Amino acid sequence: MKSIKKVLITGAGGFIGSHLTDMLNKMNYDVRALVEYNSFNNWGWIEELECKNDLEVVSGDIRDPYLCKEITRDIDVVFHLAALIAIPYSYIAPNSYIKTNVLGTLNMCQASLENNVSKLIHTSTSEVYGTADYVPIDEKHPLKAQSPYSASKIGADSVASSFYTSFQLPLTIARPFNTFGPRQSARAVIPTVITQIASGKKTLSLGDTSPTRDFTYVEDTCRGLVSLMLCKESIGEVVNVGSNNEFSIAQTIEIIKDIMGSNIEIKEDVKRIRPKKSEVFRLCCDNSKIKDLTGFSTELSFEEGLKRTIDWFSDPKNLSVYKTELFNV
Repeated sequence: MKSIKKVLITGAGGFIGSHLTDMLNKMNYDVRALVEYNSFNNWGWIEELECKNDLEVVSGDIRDPYLCKEITRDIDVVFHLAALIAIPYSYIAPNSYIKTNVLGTLNMCQASLENNVSKLIHTSTSEVYGTADYVPIDEKHPLKAQSPYSASKIGADSVASSFYTSFQLPLTIARPFNTFGPRQSARAVIPTVITQIASGKKTLSLGDTSPTRDFTYVEDTCRGLVSLMLCKESIGEVVNVGSNNEFSIAQTIEIIKDIMGSNIEIKEDVKRIRPKKSEVFRLCCDNSKIKDLTGFSTELSFEEGLKRTIDWFSDPKNLSVYKTELFNV
């Protein structure tokens, strides 16, 4: 693979995308950042980055194949993160998930192929595994579409894989487990808990607290993605990115309450409970493959990651961005 100078990040204005954009800029890569077009010309979380004036920011939509072909010109590596990701909203608007996640990935693969991109890192999700048949979950675990969201990501992964096998497009499918940290949407459980406590709620409204997750701090997830970019042997591979640790939602809440000095009571909110067969009850990452390929391992403990996340969300400036009185579908 030729030397990497210029990278494209789709979904750069989002949670993981903004952290990855910042990290690659600090590593002195030339970054082209795709953010979703809007009439306000708002760049999402890129607006908060000190490096925003050093970036080439493009507004657009991955559902447009012509745009995808244009933005991949003169690019060495593509990090494809743009996607619809909220599971509750996928029950309401499944068609949107297919169009964005599956067709958008098709467009990015086709454009990368036509423009001779040296490597495409396609970002998947641990949700494609569904409730674990065994733990830790390795890359050979069966895929189970337990929500329209996970179905769309399984479809996107299949499209990406087909471009490797059919057209030899050099790509890696990166499969992060549950990433958390500053700037995450309040639809995710950790920001939901922190923002409700920080805003002075009397009770904590949540869904099912029994499922377990493999939580990975966002900087570690980004480091994992970068390590795959730099690894020639990862081409054609599906690779988990996670910590190989497992915490239940209930355990996570207690750790957060302890750090924040809160004794808030939990109230079950039926709006936050997934359909019975759609809930993924157990996820725990086997990260041995990425360790063998790249030497990567997570650096931050779960507790330290939570402390950093709590510090960020507890800042009134940051907390004010979140509508804690509303359930964020």
